[in-house]
Amino acid sequence: MPSKFSSGKYAIAECDRCGQRYMLKELKKLIIKTKLVSIKVCPECWEPDQPQLSLGLYPVNDPQAVREPRPDNSYNSSGTSGLQLVPGSAGYPEGGSRTYQWGWNPVGGSSSEDIGLTPNYLISIGEVGTVMFNVAAWSAVTTYSVNDAVSYSGGFYLAIKVNINHAPTDVTYWESN
Repeated sequence: MPSKFSSGKYAIAECDRCGQRYMLKELKKLIIKTKLVSIKVCPECWEPDQPQLSLGLYPVNDPQAVREPRPDNSYNSSGTSGLQLVPGSAGYPEGGSRTYQWGWNPVGGSSSEDIGLTPNYLISIGEVGTVMFNVAAWSAVTTYSVNDAVSYSGGFYLAIKVNINHAPTDVTYWESN
């Protein structure tokens, strides 16, 4: 039975995306969200269906809980890392320890074998750099509240009392910052 369409062997068409001319048989249809759409594009513009667009189309079963779990009764003696604690020592939780550091001071171990390797304290070392911020220049017509900051004659001042028209050099209303 003959087809009602021509073969299109020599047909010329435009890419629906870039507008360049190609042979019709070179153009490919796009698939969007697993659906074949009637957009035909050239080989340079063609791209496979994006998997991110298919999220939620398929059911996902990813259980996290364990059915009928049992408690671990070997709590006091388990683990071989050397971080287990001795009853009566600092940081000893009720019932013992696993391979985790319990309590506050979470860095390092607490047994006598690893004190030299991982001390159980933190020391912060460093310094704060310069902090820059814009401060408005003092104005005689502005009412200043407590803790308002101004610049005046190359210095910075902080209001210690509510004031208006008191120069920042007046120590009754301002303190140098």
